[in-house]
Amino acid sequence: MSRFLPEPALPYTRQNKTAVLLLNLGTPEAPTAEAVKPYLREFLSDTRVVELPKLLWQPILHGLVLTLRPKKSARAYQKIWLDKGSPLAVYTERQAELLADKLPNNIIVRHAMTYGQPSVANVLAELKSEGVAQVLVIPLYPQYAASSSGAALDKVFEQILKQRNQMSVRTIARFYDDARYISAMKNHIEAFWSQNGRGQKLMLSFHGIPQKNHDEGDPYPNECYRTAELLATELSLTENDYIVSFQSQFGKAKWIKPSTQALFDELPKQGVTELDVFCPGFVSDCLETMEELAIEGREQFYEAGGKQFQYIPCLNANPDWIDALAGLAKRHLEGWCTAI
Repeated sequence: MSRFLPEPALPYTRQNKTAVLLLNLGTPEAPTAEAVKPYLREFLSDTRVVELPKLLWQPILHGLVLTLRPKKSARAYQKIWLDKGSPLAVYTERQAELLADKLPNNIIVRHAMTYGQPSVANVLAELKSEGVAQVLVIPLYPQYAASSSGAALDKVFEQILKQRNQMSVRTIARFYDDARYISAMKNHIEAFWSQNGRGQKLMLSFHGIPQKNHDEGDPYPNECYRTAELLATELSLTENDYIVSFQSQFGKAKWIKPSTQALFDELPKQGVTELDVFCPGFVSDCLETMEELAIEGREQFYEAGGKQFQYIPCLNANPDWIDALAGLAKRHLEGWCTAI
């Protein structure tokens, strides 16, 4: 049996198209324990996500985590599930559709998930069957982390290794300081404040990573702080007007600080009782934003003495964000497409 995947039965002259592939984390197909379990198995088996020896981690994963966590996660997903499905899936698909409208008609735009469906393997196979010879890959993580952008790009490279006639590939591993992305967030936050008023402090909450990862060279926290600095400058905020934090910690390892959840308890005691929360590292609302922050975080903040908690949604289908995404794509497609 060949180590390579079968090539599509297309004439060589028709294998000349260009595509943009958006990548996001992934999501279970339903808010049930039965659907969550295989998704978590795939996600937490990735050595980019959990950097422990397999002999140590796999018994824990299969013996404890996959026994207890699917039911808990399913209940959390049930709180945020939309009529059309998982918010992350709905918004990512919509971003791909809107991006396609901003690019020349000869550019194919697709989206895929690092874990779950639509899979990177299936989408790349579909693109190849359509005659795509060169693909620009954009993980939808503004700040690079090995466990997010790195894991997403791994999935692409794994498939390229299996291709006999390999696609040309360009990647955008990070865009944390892109001017249009920063401007899109600034306009989005100001529009929210104009409609809803403004709290005492703006919390910019990013997903966390283990401290060990950063110590060994992962640039993620540095890029998060740079994004926050640029955004604060655009919003004319002083150092006392905002705070950077990191959420979604799990396990017993030391994670980068300050912790978002710890600050929900501490800020009211420091006199900050009106808090606005925004997530610059998430371009689509998902479980970590809608349930972990907008629901659980709100309750925690109020129980600690907070008086006002405002969650500012992610950029999602915001027109300025789609323009920023189109700008990124066009800049990196130069030389491949004469119409760009």
